[in-house]
Amino acid sequence: MGAKRMGFYEEHILPRGIDWVLSGERFHAARKKTVAGAQGVVLEVGFGSGLNLPFYLDAVEKLYALDPSRVARKLAAKRIRRAPFPVEFVALKENGVIDLPDQSVDAVVTTFTLCTIADAPAALQEFQRVLKPGGRYHFLEHGRDPDPNIARWQDRWNPIQKCLAGGCHVNRPIARIIQDSGFELRECENFYLDGPKLFTYCYLGTAKKPSL
Repeated sequence: MGAKRMGFYEEHILPRGIDWVLSGERFHAARKKTVAGAQGVVLEVGFGSGLNLPFYLDAVEKLYALDPSRVARKLAAKRIRRAPFPVEFVALKENGVIDLPDQSVDAVVTTFTLCTIADAPAALQEFQRVLKPGGRYHFLEHGRDPDPNIARWQDRWNPIQKCLAGGCHVNRPIARIIQDSGFELRECENFYLDGPKLFTYCYLGTAKKPSL
């Protein structure tokens, strides 16, 4: 998970497109369920335009937001002002290290983010570094379909998807990647959102950082 320089399309066009596509009501119930158990100090990776902010509960004390897009931050400004807890942006260093101390957060949240990270296993290791022992990773991601026929089409489409959607992969086996990183998968619900099955098979759940 390393920082990279973004071009005009990724910096100016893509964040606005993502905000428009992912702000629809069809995502609300899934977002609410994803962040429902998050509490204390939370790190949201792939914060984007702050679409999850209205769904966090009062148990959240502070939220660290990580996102490389300056345009997305501008789009998030109104949502941040309405948040009932402080929101602070944090940086990703050149070597892929999140600019937070070890064991400094109670929960990490990603929604439709793990698909875009070039080195997802390394990112998951970094999530574990900043999580306190026993901390939770809350995720809502789209990924590999269990239907072999659809999965084959995902593999074929994936090179195009990465070009069009800022490095997004449609064919990652999300649950397996999370488990292989060392997280203890606590629950994982699978379902389709409205739309073509090629893009809409979802993984929603939580994983626990092993206690020391």
